[in-house]
Amino acid sequence: MISIEKIDTQKMTQVHRFIKYPFDLYSSGKKLHPQWVPPLFIDSRLFLNREKHPFYEHSDADFFIANSDGKDMGRIAVLENRSFNRYHATRQAQFYFFDCENEPEIASALFARASEWAHKRGLTQLVGPKGFGPLDGYGLLVEGFEHRQMMMMMNYNYAYYPRLVESLGFEKEVDFISCYMNRKNFTLPERVHRIADRVQKRGKLSVKEFKNKRELTAWAGRIGRTYNQTFVNNWEYFPLTEREIDFVLNNILMVANPKLIKVIVHNQDVVGFLFAFPDVSEALQRARGRLFPFGIFDLLLELRRTKWVSINGAGVLEEFQGRGGNALLYTEMEKTVRDHHFEHADLTQVAETAVQMRHDLVNLGGKPYKNHRVYRKAI
Repeated sequence: MISIEKIDTQKMTQVHRFIKYPFDLYSSGKKLHPQWVPPLFIDSRLFLNREKHPFYEHSDADFFIANSDGKDMGRIAVLENRSFNRYHATRQAQFYFFDCENEPEIASALFARASEWAHKRGLTQLVGPKGFGPLDGYGLLVEGFEHRQMMMMMNYNYAYYPRLVESLGFEKEVDFISCYMNRKNFTLPERVHRIADRVQKRGKLSVKEFKNKRELTAWAGRIGRTYNQTFVNNWEYFPLTEREIDFVLNNILMVANPKLIKVIVHNQDVVGFLFAFPDVSEALQRARGRLFPFGIFDLLLELRRTKWVSINGAGVLEEFQGRGGNALLYTEMEKTVRDHHFEHADLTQVAETAVQMRHDLVNLGGKPYKNHRVYRKAI
């Protein structure tokens, strides 16, 4: 018999049960699935912490786990992001943290409970996977199952997940494409370099680089405000609060190499940014969710030896895109890969609605190699 249990987020044993489930699902004995990157337990717990996560200051979420004959068989989170709904004038619920055995009855029971939760709040649509903020990763993987997950900035799932969701009547909402670039093939046209050089020589725009985290932290507020303005036309956008901006930037600072974070400046105002992160997926797989006692040292070593970089956050304010801003952004992207001796770059999750950026990335040598799909269903 299948039962759907609501997690009491005040009870750590229940919280741990919820966040531990995918470790069991993606393990075979002591061996983890080679493409799945386990999240850190300390990060996972934060999503269920109503006192510490800034999402709960304006919105709500609950967490459910499916059990059959004493065995946990699946889980799901369902969210009401009131900031998103106000901005877009919609009545949408989101689902996230969907993990499940290849059992249609389990998936059906989880989504029935999520739909019931949303319906009681007057919400009319269920959309997801879509998380608590802009760093959580969107969608179910529908193409690229042979490639390892890029840290925790996107999701990995078994190939049967989309079939389970589609069998319940969910349809495509939007795709997020990730592009692969090899260092040898990442060469900008000379015209782009000329535009970038000309813009900087005229003093209209300049690139600010950071030597250390202290210097980066001093600019964090300006970067956050620009981040909040850059994606206003994007499908996934909602205005972040000051606390959410701080939360996102603090998470970035934890894993950032300051030399890989660059901003485009106009009269000391940040008008564009490039966030790049050394990929430490292999160290996270070895850590199995725990930084201590040894995982932190392995993580620090991986920051130096990895040959992969994730470019997960790049944008220019709209009014500067046709004034050399994009040329400058792509030039710095190339420098990031070449100057730091990365061999591989993952341009992480560009929405299909961002037509110009996707077109630019393909022209620069990017090869689409992963596709994450967000689904929707009327409830």
